[in-house]
Amino acid sequence: MDACVFCGLISADSARWIAKETAAVAFLPLPREELAPGHTLVVPRRHTAAGVLDVQAADLAQVIDLAQRIAQKMVERLGATGVCLLNASGPGSGRSVDHLHFHVVPRYPGDGDDSLPWPSGRSVHRPAGDVQRLLST
Repeated sequence: MDACVFCGLISADSARWIAKETAAVAFLPLPREELAPGHTLVVPRRHTAAGVLDVQAADLAQVIDLAQRIAQKMVERLGATGVCLLNASGPGSGRSVDHLHFHVVPRYPGDGDDSLPWPSGRSVHRPAGDVQRLLST
């Protein structure tokens, strides 16, 4: 997947690494892209074009495990009082890279809700049928 920026970083070993594990890696974004000091991207090594929609369960488990450990370190070592775990998956999600990735963003005292990255509007889409019934397993 040479066209994938994350696959390229992994194969070239050219990121600002936080962790490199068998199925998942973590790295810092470009300095101008970070949302807070310590903002980290956690991605599977194996390419996933649609994010959580097509990732293998074992890879997702490794990514989430790594994201949790990094979040804990943000609180313990960076003085964060919380973290935001952010993901956008699928072509209609507004994602910037077609490869599963989670942003682990530390939150610090004084950050305020106004800097929380989150969709800014509510969807006007109305599915056909009862949402709870449609989503229940």
